[in-house]
Amino acid sequence: MKAVVIGGGIIGLCSAWYLLQDGWEVTVLDKGDLSNNCSYGNMGMIVPSHFVPLAAPGMVQQGIRWMFNSRSPFYVKPRLSRELFSWGWQFMKSATAAKVEQAAAPLRDINLLSRHLYEQLATTPGFNFGMEQKGIIMYYKTAAVRDEEAHLAEKAVKMGLDAAVLDKAALQQLEPAVQLNVLGGVHYRCDAHLYPNGLMQQLLRALQERGVKITGGQQVEKIISSNGKVKAVITAAGSHTADLFVVAAGSWSAAIARMAGINIPLQPGKGYSVTLNQPAVSLQVPAILCEARVALTPMRGKLRFGGTMEIAPANNTVNMKRVEGIVQSIGQYFENLNITMPDKNEVWHGFRPCTPDGLPFIGYAKGTDNLLLAGGHAMMGLSLGPATGKLIAELAGHQAPSVGISHFSPGRFN
Repeated sequence: MKAVVIGGGIIGLCSAWYLLQDGWEVTVLDKGDLSNNCSYGNMGMIVPSHFVPLAAPGMVQQGIRWMFNSRSPFYVKPRLSRELFSWGWQFMKSATAAKVEQAAAPLRDINLLSRHLYEQLATTPGFNFGMEQKGIIMYYKTAAVRDEEAHLAEKAVKMGLDAAVLDKAALQQLEPAVQLNVLGGVHYRCDAHLYPNGLMQQLLRALQERGVKITGGQQVEKIISSNGKVKAVITAAGSHTADLFVVAAGSWSAAIARMAGINIPLQPGKGYSVTLNQPAVSLQVPAILCEARVALTPMRGKLRFGGTMEIAPANNTVNMKRVEGIVQSIGQYFENLNITMPDKNEVWHGFRPCTPDGLPFIGYAKGTDNLLLAGGHAMMGLSLGPATGKLIAELAGHQAPSVGISHFSPGRFN
């Protein structure tokens, strides 16, 4: 049985990995050269703690306020677009306490599955991607955010996750080299991190060594289907036939799905990151700065920091005002990290595929029996890569999924 996976990011490669293990003959197609997609510049965090989706109560009002700040962490570019209007309307309908409560357990379960699969992958010969289980720390500076984070930590513990609310003194013991300027933080010891660049390179090599055909420069131009079954994918380089097709093309997944007559609401969310080599002062534990929505991860002697979410058409411009906002916020939490503004050519950017409710699409496309969708993971693509790949392989083999996936149905907005 042959499978074609469209997309060579972490979701596509993990799908190929687990399909291969189940006996499929796999081809991976990517429009780029597979060297610098969204999976390379992310923060490398594995986050069972992230059981609250992007579409949460208060995000609509907060997003409107942030729209008028050029350095804010969240921005929706206003434009006349039926797709954006529909996406925004669905986002508002999803941003309720009830919807967030319903999403908590599914997000926890799929993240825990992914962490377990990463642990297995880390012991596989040929893999050494710097996975460390030190958790992450959510730092806060204000009493209001402290109360919110303490409430979330309490909920996390009730859900079986390892989390502890710490004061500044306790945090300072965990980070002795850094001068903290915070009120406190929550240490989610259930989380982990890794070096994504190493992971991607090793996964590519391992797949190719095992016979998976991986080719770049394969922009999908047409999908041929009939009677609820995809027959072929056409690229500029030729036609690709298979028994199974998986769309895992990140922010371009919606456009590819439309070629098969499938409509899924998906918007690209641009994010930026900068990687410092051998900084004089660094962190021991990955950090998220709550008020600023900025993340920092130490990885193999490097320190990567990043943030922002720009909901706008995919483009390769770098908004240095938003980068400036990231840099300035770090100094407000860590007084001696001494991070200065990078040159524009040092700033990496990528596009996170965002669904209106903050939950990914994992499952068969509505009305088809051989087209699987795997996308919309937003900022959790790296975290959910192995779990998504495992679930895709299970669905392809008509096996019971390892975790419940009803909340991730691609047809839930139709």
